[in-house]
This record gives sequence, structure tokens and C-alpha cells, in this order.
Amino acid sequence: MTVFRIITLVSICLFLFSTEGFSQKKQFKVVCVGFYNLENLFDTIDNENVNDIEFTPSGAKAWTYDKYSDKLGRLAEVISQIATDVSPDGPAILGVSEIENRGVLEDLAKQPAIASRRYQIVHFDSPDYRGIDVAMLYNPKYYRLLESRSIPVNLPDIDGLPLITRDVLYTKGILDGDTVHIMVNHWPSRRGGEASTRALRSGCARLNREISDSLRAINPRAKIIVMGDLNDDPDNESVAVVLEGKAKADSVEPHQFFNPFYTPFKKGIGSNAYQDAWSLFDQVLVSHGFIGEDVSGYKYYKSTTFNKPFMQTKSGRYKGYPFRTFDGDNYMSGYSDHFPSYVVLIKE
Repeated sequence: MTVFRIITLVSICLFLFSTEGFSQKKQFKVVCVGFYNLENLFDTIDNENVNDIEFTPSGAKAWTYDKYSDKLGRLAEVISQIATDVSPDGPAILGVSEIENRGVLEDLAKQPAIASRRYQIVHFDSPDYRGIDVAMLYNPKYYRLLESRSIPVNLPDIDGLPLITRDVLYTKGILDGDTVHIMVNHWPSRRGGEASTRALRSGCARLNREISDSLRAINPRAKIIVMGDLNDDPDNESVAVVLEGKAKADSVEPHQFFNPFYTPFKKGIGSNAYQDAWSLFDQVLVSHGFIGEDVSGYKYYKSTTFNKPFMQTKSGRYKGYPFRTFDGDNYMSGYSDHFPSYVVLIKE
């Protein structure tokens, strides 16, 4: 039987491993990499060329500075607690979606609950018709950014016209000594029906796969992370077939991904709910380079969908659902309509 306990040493989290009948102890460094859909994090300004009028004081949602400030504080409260059971610094890297611009992330990073982490921002404007983007926050204590770019999704929409959606955010950096490639995604929604929009998400998966294959052509053991609100579950075609996200780590081949959220989804775990059904759209997949006994540097250890009671609706029809910001145009003073997901990586 394996027994684990966590200790903190000079603010760096070490994982202490011991086995019965074997006195030698191993110590591991621990980092968390996660994703969080921030549910319409807009500022209160009517920005030119962005369809954001409903998120203004005079708009349908009567989006005031007080509500904006309240939401920032609530999101920071969640982020401040993610993975602190294994690392006091929480997520070293956090991909995010549904943010209007860089400014809202600057405001978020300044919130007292997380300001001491000094989160840095990677963001590019996407052509999304609602003006929402993906981005990445990272703690410079653990991660050094080498390069980043926004990769457009060139696909036809269901009406045959060019698809207007979020770009894929690609970053390359050094995670405490490891070169790591990260792709942050927010794939097209199911508006119009799951079947009719399926090809759009499969197209986005194919783009991630092509980028990953090009990285593996250079280094077959490349450490690649694909994360995001995929608007598909782990067993849907886009994730399971096109991206080849596999349920079992020991069956992952070098050109495939391990999807640690596949098995929890099959057990009923979800990150968002709609019409009395749970989905697990928010996923973090890791490449073969993070798996196996022969891995050097960081390797995959475990995954979690972060769904503490304070983030859940307390009563009524939606009891247990993510406690969201709005129900229609009614301000609920919640957090997000998604729970964040994350993986824990360890190295000796």
C-alpha cells in the first residue's frame, strides 16, 4: 500500500513518497497546470468592433463596475484555492476562456487573493463574433515564456461561410527546466445542434493534432498539453478519435494523448451542466512525453475537476450546478457556469 503526505519546504512544494517495508523516501517537486472558463469576463466599456453592448451599464445585463469587481473577486477566490492541497502557489499555468481582452486579466491578476503570485499574461485578440478570447496566466516562479502565437481556425461554418471563432493560443516555455508546449482552446459551441456542429469541433481538434504532430516530428518525446473548453466530452469524436485522447495512460502510443478526464466523465463527473445533464467539456490532455517510468523531468501524476461546495448552486432546480454569474439577465453574484479542471505534474 502506498502512503502519501504533503510537506512544504522554502515555499516549494515537495511530494513525499514512502512504501511499506521500504524505508527509502523519494521527494518530488509538484506543479499544477489547469484551465478555467471564466464565463463572460467583460469590462463595463462599450468597446469599438466588439459586440459587448449587453455587458455595459446600459445593456441588457446592466453590467456595472460593482458587478465587475464582484466577479473579479469571486474568480480570484476560486483560483487562489485550486490545487493548494499539493502546491501552496496553486496553478503554475492556467489557461482561460471567455475573456474580453487583456485588461480584464490584468484586473484579475491584481486581485488580493492571487496578487502575490505575480501572474503574467499571454493574450491575443481573436475574431470571435462576441469578442471573447482565450488566454494564459502563468507564475514566473515556475514558468518562463519562450514564444507564443495565435493560430487561426480556418474552417467553413455550417452555413458554408468562414467560421468566426476563437483562435488557438500556442505557447512554448520552460516549466522548471522542462520545455513544454501548450495549446489553449475554446472550440465552437453546440448552438444549432450537436450533430450539425460536430465537424467544427473535429476541425479544431485536427488543427491541434497537426500542431502536435509537427512538434513530435522534431522531438518524439515532446511534452505537449492541450487544454480548453472543448464543447465536447472526452468520448466524443473530436477528442477521442481526431485528437486521439486515450482513457488509459499505459495504452497511449507516442502519437497520441492521455486524457485523464475520460474515466471521471464515465463515472459521472462533470465540469458544466445543461438541461439536467452533466458534461465534462473542460479538459487537460497530456502527450506521451509526460507518461511512463522513463520520463525525465515532469511526469503526469493526477487530475481533478475543482468543484468545491462554495462554487456550487446551493438550492433549487440547479442545486449542485456551477454557481454562475447570470441566470439569463439576472445577476446571481456567482463564479462561473464551469468548474475548472487541472492536472498535477511531479518530478524528482
